[in-house]
Amino acid sequence: MVVERYLGDEFHVAPKRPSEEALRNWRKAVWLVKNHRRRFRHVANLDSRSIHKDRCLQIKENLRVGFLTVRAAIRFLDGIIHFGNHHSEDAIVSDFHNNPGKLASMVQKYHVKTLRSIDGVNGVAKAVQVSLDEGVKSTDLSTRQDTYGVNKYTEKPSKSFFMFVWEALHDLTLIILIICSIVSIGVGLATEGFPDGIYDGLGILLSILLVVTVTAVSDYKQSLQFKDLDKEKKKILCHVTRDGLRKKVSIYELVVGDVVHLSIGDQVPADGIFISGYSLLIDESSLTGETKAVHINEEKPFLLGGSKVQDGSGKMLVAAVGMRTEWGKLMETLSEEGENETPLQVKLNGVATIIGKIGLVFAVLTFLVLTIRFLVEKGLRNELSKWSSVDALSMLDYFATAVTIIVVAVPEGLPLAVTLSLAFAMKKLMDDKALVRHLSACETMGSSTCICTDKTGTLTTNHMVVDKIWVSGKTKNAKESSNLPENVSKVLLQCIFECTGSEVVKETNGKTSILGTPTESAILEYGLLLGGDFGVVRSEIELLKMEPFNSKKKMMSVITALPGGQKRAFCKGASEIVLGKCDKIIDDGGEIITMTEEKRRLITKVINEFADNALRTLCLAYIDVEGEFEMQKPIPADGYTLIAVVGIKDPLRPGVKEAVETCLAAGVTVRMVTGDNINTAKAIAKECGILTDNGLAIEGPDFRSKTMAEKRELAPQIQVMARSSPTDKLELVKHLRGWSEVVAVTGDGTNDAPALHESDIGFAMGIAGTEVAKEQADVIVMDDDFATIVKVAKWGRAVYINIQKFVQFQLTVNIVALMINFVSACITGSAPLTAVQLLWVNLIMDTLGALALATEPPNDGLMNRKPVKRTESFITKTMWRNIIGQSVYQMAVLFVLNFAGKHILNLHGHNGTAALNTFIFNTFVFCQVFNEINSRDIDNINIFRGMLSSWIFIAVMLSTVIFQVIIVEFLGTFASTVPLNWELWLLSIAIGFVSMPIAVVLKCIPVENSIKQQHHDGYEILPDGPESV
Repeated sequence: MVVERYLGDEFHVAPKRPSEEALRNWRKAVWLVKNHRRRFRHVANLDSRSIHKDRCLQIKENLRVGFLTVRAAIRFLDGIIHFGNHHSEDAIVSDFHNNPGKLASMVQKYHVKTLRSIDGVNGVAKAVQVSLDEGVKSTDLSTRQDTYGVNKYTEKPSKSFFMFVWEALHDLTLIILIICSIVSIGVGLATEGFPDGIYDGLGILLSILLVVTVTAVSDYKQSLQFKDLDKEKKKILCHVTRDGLRKKVSIYELVVGDVVHLSIGDQVPADGIFISGYSLLIDESSLTGETKAVHINEEKPFLLGGSKVQDGSGKMLVAAVGMRTEWGKLMETLSEEGENETPLQVKLNGVATIIGKIGLVFAVLTFLVLTIRFLVEKGLRNELSKWSSVDALSMLDYFATAVTIIVVAVPEGLPLAVTLSLAFAMKKLMDDKALVRHLSACETMGSSTCICTDKTGTLTTNHMVVDKIWVSGKTKNAKESSNLPENVSKVLLQCIFECTGSEVVKETNGKTSILGTPTESAILEYGLLLGGDFGVVRSEIELLKMEPFNSKKKMMSVITALPGGQKRAFCKGASEIVLGKCDKIIDDGGEIITMTEEKRRLITKVINEFADNALRTLCLAYIDVEGEFEMQKPIPADGYTLIAVVGIKDPLRPGVKEAVETCLAAGVTVRMVTGDNINTAKAIAKECGILTDNGLAIEGPDFRSKTMAEKRELAPQIQVMARSSPTDKLELVKHLRGWSEVVAVTGDGTNDAPALHESDIGFAMGIAGTEVAKEQADVIVMDDDFATIVKVAKWGRAVYINIQKFVQFQLTVNIVALMINFVSACITGSAPLTAVQLLWVNLIMDTLGALALATEPPNDGLMNRKPVKRTESFITKTMWRNIIGQSVYQMAVLFVLNFAGKHILNLHGHNGTAALNTFIFNTFVFCQVFNEINSRDIDNINIFRGMLSSWIFIAVMLSTVIFQVIIVEFLGTFASTVPLNWELWLLSIAIGFVSMPIAVVLKCIPVENSIKQQHHDGYEILPDGPESV
């Protein structure tokens, strides 16, 4: 591309996490900007960001030092207390009643001793008048918010509409034109009197008012879209106990006294005190910068809002919310400094700068030519020493025309159109259940060549039910009566109800519901189906210790105390892992027997049979622990007795197969990366079309064992990776990116965060995803559906194509407007298009053009072409063909009219010149109207496809035509036009319409290379010639 060749390296930035140096470099290179406030509104304020970054680092360092000091002091004091040498004044419970400041201070300063003196968390619960079992009463919420505050931090107020008007008025060229118009009014009043003397200046002022109003309305609506998106981004839910029931609420609805349930990947929503839990490990790095996680227990009971649950589970009592927490204070320092700009925004800023420089040269030349001709003519009349107010007005008109040429020539709308298109796409995607967290993700997704997707919940429904179970040596259908021996049924129910992180709760309507992950919910539901009573089993058996499930261990285990005092451990997890820990099984008579190799092979066969039927397999096992169990010791790792193999059915989501087919047709490879058994993974992958007959399915441990070179060679061939760990997913992503793939990755767990971070586009699941995963993601899939990811890809492509359409349209207007005014000035000494007319043209091609073309919805044809390579030129040869062809036609027509129009149109009399200039202006505008319709499709002949579904485009077209009629017929005094007869109106429209058959002819001229590129090696951007209509 001609223009892009002159773009320096500073206009090529990384799409994800660009360096601050790169961001500063392109800003320095963009010096020709009409309105800094508007152009850079949606890009990062680097100076402000740097100040806030330093402030945050200082706050974190102060917190880190404070916490380390307090913890060291606690250890020291505990040592003194241990030897009985320390006496302190105890606090009393009433000190904390209705005293939010004191409560917050105790947590933040780690006053463990104070907490102990009021009977720990029970004392705090008494002070805030709440039951740890029942939680807060819903009727008390407003009272608690009034007393202890709301869980929100102070935010920067949003801009009003008038602020956008004020920013639009900061356009330097508009300011100059305002000054020119005021001077014109002043001189006009002195020479021609009122009202004739004010028309020219007032016309420019009214045009500026129209431009500013339309620009401000467009920008204000855009800001509202971003505000809605920002609200969605901040929606975080947490589990609480209220009114004796466990329920989900927004973290912003939390109050002091709430009992919050925490599990792996959760964000701690407020400052709180530990009630109970198992192996609760908290990552406080977001607050203190300390990477070492903190174990929370009765000895270290304080939790800080903003920290993350790295492992384990627990319950906490909320003690401080909102601006009384350290997290709230930290968030207040992070003002809205703007988001990192996208690569397309940066590139188009560069293109706008180059075109603006060319326009500036033409504007200066136009002014010089007009001025020199004027002076020469005065010299020939021997009037150089005689200057009148009329001469001053002529010079002022020349200057205003030159400035208006700059207004038209500097395509300020190019980079802003990207923001407009992205904002529109993000809003529409939110309606389609995809929350885009970063602007660049929507743009990058249009270039994605590969999607590494999870299986459970993304390709499948995540509505799990136990379908089959192998127990006591027999495979049974879960819906049939089990008829198990009593001892087997008892130990099976104990394992199901004890070895779980989920709960069976009663709803307000009396119905039973299960709160937890789909897998655990399915097993609990099966336990209830067997006739088990969750509450009875949990009340009879004491839970001593829990090691929750995580993706590294692929299992969870607990140790319990049975009613007789016997200690028993249970474990549940990936079938081959749990099976490997077992050396005994329960036979068909309910007796425990040694597991022989033959029995092991039999069970492995059962597992494979379940997996081949696309069932997710888990094993349940137990071991009786002899003697006393010390809490600091790990739960036994082997010697277990196998209870059962469970086969869980998780049906394929409706529409997934079609979505995968769409991806493949679009040149996007879909790879399944799952922790499930390889047979289950292959069965599901074949069902949805991911795994082909010759495709490669591999297990994570096998991939892990390969050398780096082998991994690199294998990565592009892998279609399914089963039993994968988060590290395997991360390695796969790195190797695929090494092949220049643009990789999208889905993830829901805490350990998926590195792969989401490494990928080009990270998708976190909105339902099953943890807050840690969502924080690292670029897009949150709110319905966890793979088809939604395909919608993001489609909109990403639509954004790219829409901006190309707008650029093609705007550059055509730029070229024609510049050339017609410059050439006319050189030859005739006057410009046919006045300042007011050029301002109207600028509005058509800038704000209105962006609204019409940059917001068109995607069509299905977008997914029938290959992705666009990042290295491809944005302005393609096809676009240049269309731009040059239309520009030549328009300039030829307008030049003929300008120099021979009076004779051709038979325009004579005192109004002949005014009528001709009006006709030229009218024809020029209608050429743009029809060219805007031509620009709807860059390469296909059928430009009307989907036009009726784009109501914004139709509205803009109608508004443009109606206002053009008003300008010509009724606002002639201000716009320097005269009313035209119906023949001239029809001729203007006809000349504009001819651009449409010309566009058809142009699209029959092949310009792009016709070589079809391979799936992994790039893509053709546009077809060579017209496709069938």
